[in-house]
Amino acid sequence: MTDSPAPDIRLFSYGTLRQPEVQRANFGRLLAGTPDAVTGYRLSTVAIDDPEVVAESGSAVHPILVATGNLADRIDGTVFLITQAELDAGDAYETEAYVRVEVSLTSGGSAWAYVAPAAHSDGNRTL
Repeated sequence: MTDSPAPDIRLFSYGTLRQPEVQRANFGRLLAGTPDAVTGYRLSTVAIDDPEVVAESGSAVHPILVATGNLADRIDGTVFLITQAELDAGDAYETEAYVRVEVSLTSGGSAWAYVAPAAHSDGNRTL
């Protein structure tokens, strides 16, 4: 029997990936996280047309981060430690409305986050 890999990938979530029902459906477990924040983004919304995602989240309108480059713009969220398989599951859950980029956390370090596609023009690394 092999052990599962230890969660060592940081994912910043500010929206539906914090919901217990979304976590169970996509990761098969509830994630433990720590509060954190990112700057240089504002919160907006996006319409979701994937019926499976709408059913899991309970909403056809999801929050989305849009890059502003203004460090006074701050979005609070949660950082989860996840495995590569769970990151892949997150990629599958998020619709084409999002891209995954590496963001700087206010606590130091970085994490992956799902943001509006135009957000990658601010110099963050994209998927």
